[in-house]
This record gives sequence, C-alpha cells and structure tokens, in this order.
Amino acid sequence: MKHFSGSAEWLKDLNGEGVGRLLAVASDVALIIADARQGLIKDVSVGSDEIPVDLAESWLGKPWIATVSTESRPKIEALLSGADAKGTPRWRLVNHVSDSGQNVPVLYACVRLSEGRIVAFGRSMQPMSMLQQQLVSTQQSVEREFAKYRQMEARHRLLFQVSAEAVLIVDAQTRKIVEANPAAGRLLGEGSQRLLGRLFPEGFDAASTQALHALLGAVRATGRTDDVTVSSSEGSREFVASASLFREDRVTYFLVRLEPVNVHRASTSSINSKVLEIVASAPEGFVVTDLDGRIQFANRAFLDLVQLATEEQSRNESLERWLGRPGVDFNLLTAQLREHGSLRAFATQLRGEYGANSEVEICAVSVLDGESPCFGFTIRDVGQRASTVRQVPRDNPRSVAQLTELVGRVPLRDLVRESTDMIERLCIESALEITGDNRASAAEILGLSRQSLYAKLRRYGLGELASADGEEGG
Repeated sequence: MKHFSGSAEWLKDLNGEGVGRLLAVASDVALIIADARQGLIKDVSVGSDEIPVDLAESWLGKPWIATVSTESRPKIEALLSGADAKGTPRWRLVNHVSDSGQNVPVLYACVRLSEGRIVAFGRSMQPMSMLQQQLVSTQQSVEREFAKYRQMEARHRLLFQVSAEAVLIVDAQTRKIVEANPAAGRLLGEGSQRLLGRLFPEGFDAASTQALHALLGAVRATGRTDDVTVSSSEGSREFVASASLFREDRVTYFLVRLEPVNVHRASTSSINSKVLEIVASAPEGFVVTDLDGRIQFANRAFLDLVQLATEEQSRNESLERWLGRPGVDFNLLTAQLREHGSLRAFATQLRGEYGANSEVEICAVSVLDGESPCFGFTIRDVGQRASTVRQVPRDNPRSVAQLTELVGRVPLRDLVRESTDMIERLCIESALEITGDNRASAAEILGLSRQSLYAKLRRYGLGELASADGEEGG
C-alpha cells in the first residue's frame, strides 16, 4: 500500500466538513464508530444509490454488530480489533439485514482516526452479488439443459440400437459408414462394428450398386426420392432401400434404411388391409368402378343408400343403374374424370331398389395407371341437410351469400321461394318499425290490404296475432 508522501502538508488545512466530504466521496457508505469496544455507530454517510438511505439512518446509535447478519458478526469484531494494525487495512464482506429480511452486502475496511474513534469505509457489493446470482442461475440452467440433452441422446441411442429396422448413417462426402445399428449388421451378415468405415454401397450386385448411387444422388439433390429394391451381391437377398438427408456439426449425412422385401410387402399389405377396413366402415358411400362404370367394390354406406343387402348384389352392376338421370349424370361424371382426373361436389340423386330417393353429393377421382384402371366415387347423402335448408325457421332468414352457396345443392324453385319469403318478411318488419307497429299505416305504405297484411303477419309469426285480430275486428 502506498500512502501520500506529503499528506501532512497537503491536507493540513482540511476541517471536519472537508474530511466528511472526502469520506462520503471515497466510499459508498462510511460509518463513524465512536466507541471501539461497543462499536456504536455515531454517524453515517451514504454515497451510493445501492445503499438505501433509510436503512443506513436506522443504524444510528446502534452497535455496528447488531446491524449485520449472524454469520457476519465475527467479521465486525475482527474489523474493530484490527483498526489499529499498521499497514494495509484488511477488507471484509459483511451482510447488513434490512427490515424486509433481505441482505445488503458491503465490503468494509476500518481506520482509526484518534483514540476511541474509527472510520469504516464501505463499498457496495450489490452489483457483484447480482452478477454472481445470475452466473449461478445461468450455470444451473446450462446444467439442466445439458442433462436433458444427455438424456435425449441416451434415448435416441437406445432406439437406434434396439430398432428392428436396419439403419446406416453414411457420410455424404466420403460415402463411408460412420454408424450402423445391430439390425443392419444382422441383415448384411456382418457385425455392426465391422461395417464402420466401409464404403457404401458395398456388398450389392452391379445393378443394385448403381441404383443406390442414383438414390443417394437424388436425395442429395432434391431431399427426397422413392424407395428402390436392391439385391445382395450373391443374389440371395432382396431389400427395399430408402434414404434421407440431415446435417450435424456442419457435416452432411445420409440416413439409409434397409428392409427385407418380404417384410416390406407384409407391412404394405397390412396397411392396405387397414385402409380397406376403414373405407368399408366409413359413414359415407364409397364405390370403385372400372372405366365402363361397373362396380368392383362398394362399402356398407353405399349399399344402404341403394337398398341392397350384400355387396355381391352390386358387383359388376353399372353405377348408372342407381345414379340420377339415366344416360346423363354418369356420362357427365366420367367425361369430367377422363378430362380432369377428379371432380368435386357433383349434386345428383341416388335411386334405391325399393323406390327411396336420396339427394347426394359426389366427389370422384380417376386412377388410370397400373394394371387395373378405375374410378373412385365418394357419395355423401345431403338429403337431410337440404331438408333442413328448406325448413329454415322464419325468424332466421338467410343472407344472399348463404343462398348463393346453395346453388347446385337445392332446386332453384326452393331457392327462389326462400329468397322471396326473406325479402317479403324484411319489408314487413321495416314497415312496422317505420309506423311504430301501426298495422293500418304499414299496410298502406306496403300497398297491401289490411287483411293481406294480417295474413302475412300470421305466416311469418310477426307481432301478436291476438292484437292483430282485435284490430281487424274493430
């Protein structure tokens, strides 16, 4: 520690006020201790906003040791006893206790001015304490995230190892296998560890090797491609290979999956059977026909619509037999399918075997590729919905936009009738509102007789019929 060499000369003119200002500026908080044995605080100066002034003023007249936490009391005793020591004062961190129970950390050093008088210089450690708390919080957060990452990595590693599907991870740049799960080792007749570092593809016949190179090239260029069927070099085993691309630590890898052909076909067959089961149980009619319109498959909902007991009764029958206008609707459907490939919301009727007619909406698609080209039809019964439209409550008229949306689903005469009723009712309501519910005046401005107006009021359920009858009778 280096003291002023001429302090006696330069500071001899300082009075008590000047010394006090020096103490206030030189520290965040300064305490005047009058009695070293009891450590009574006689005066206090606060030079930092981090030390609450009201807290510091509450220390006046109290022993210094009584203002700090229990664990800081031995440090106060050491500061008071060491105030006479020559050389560099020792700084000690103590925690003052506020009324709210919160600790205020301050770093103190003590200097004895004269017999019985000590000055304690304090530096607020609140910013440092906050930084330490933030550091501890950040460290805990990092440790939690790292623990979650390790758990996730362990789960993925476990899935990779126990997966029944053969999986290879291949470096996209070098085409070397960097990871292989045990299923891949069993499938390729090698231990998974022995596959590491080998070039991929290896162990396949020439045509399959070329197909795998093309597969990886297509995946790298487009991100996705179709599966390919490949054979081992001895030709005894066939696989279905698929690949995808991912990046890790700025390195690109291929994720290659291999599945024996018989397992793949069994899986595909299982999926197809589930799809057929779902379609067969669907609440909407579903029909598959050949290009001539003869039914190859029909689900239960369609059989109910056309009043048939079994699917065999519909097999090889023309869909036109039950569909809308004979010779018209089915020809329109098939023409649209051949030209556009699909069709939406085609409104028509479906005739049952025993005279039941259902208003339906048909969506269709054509499948012209493959060995058996066909048409698929989804048939939705909208009769109940249309019936609901026609029986709209009179107190809830439709808007023009709502009515236009029904074009093609509801006959024109029903739309016109409902539009006329809606306009007529709105005009009557407006006339009654203008005339203050005076029916005679409303009839006059509408150009109707009073009897006609009363009839329409009854029809639309407007006003109180009893009062209307009374007025009419009067």
